[in-house]
Amino acid sequence: MSYEAFLAGEPVVVTAALTGGVHGKEANPNLPETPEEIGSAAAAAEDAGASVVHVHAREPNGERSFSTERFQAIDDAIREHADNVVIQHSTGGTGAPDDVRHQPLRTDPPPEMASLDMGPLNRYDHLTSENTRGLVDSLYDEMRERGIKPELEVFNDGHVNEVYGLLERRDLADPVYATLIFGPGTLTRPRPENFLNAVSNLPEGAQFNTLGFGRHQLPFATMGVLFGGHVRVGLEDNVYYRRGELAESNAQLVERVVRVAEELGREVATPAQAREILGL
Repeated sequence: MSYEAFLAGEPVVVTAALTGGVHGKEANPNLPETPEEIGSAAAAAEDAGASVVHVHAREPNGERSFSTERFQAIDDAIREHADNVVIQHSTGGTGAPDDVRHQPLRTDPPPEMASLDMGPLNRYDHLTSENTRGLVDSLYDEMRERGIKPELEVFNDGHVNEVYGLLERRDLADPVYATLIFGPGTLTRPRPENFLNAVSNLPEGAQFNTLGFGRHQLPFATMGVLFGGHVRVGLEDNVYYRRGELAESNAQLVERVVRVAEELGREVATPAQAREILGL
């Protein structure tokens, strides 16, 4: 994707990251945690303009879960409440054995998409997500076996190199789809020049998704729209609507970025268009 794609008016795929696996209702009481809450949030986000929902599972006490059963319950709730939204499971996380990281891929039916972290990153002061190449390859192999499109999560410049490495080791179906992530810590520093550099360094023909954490969500989503990419918003990445004001819902954050896209002349993709654009 490129500025030329923006000028051509190609549709923008909006992903809603509904809940995440770290903060919970203590950060924002509107964040969905139960399967029923997540299913309702997915439907509202779809009605607001999202064509993809990024899903984490949680235990009944609100803690992060990788279990196939919890993801199955969430998927069933999404399909009950939503119309035709694309379901994307998270396989990322910290402190879970490699075999456990595979469990989100094993629902029936499998999700149409799943995240694939491209390398290590630090979390808090004492945790690291290793994401070894061996784990990346094994997750990718199961995704391919089960017909799941990988969403390559690129947290920094080194992970761009890892995208090229994965392309050397594995035969990825076109188009390659990479989420460029900006924020603190191990993430790429949230500067406009870093965004442009990351986009220019992606493999030729790749589609890119833009993710800014916290207060960077809206400006980076706007840049993603303007430069022909796709965007991700939601309560996983940002619990505020503006400084000092908690977001009311994932749908509220989707509605705002949809307004931005429409003002900039980008059509917002329907789920059917998203499937075509992403090669699902």
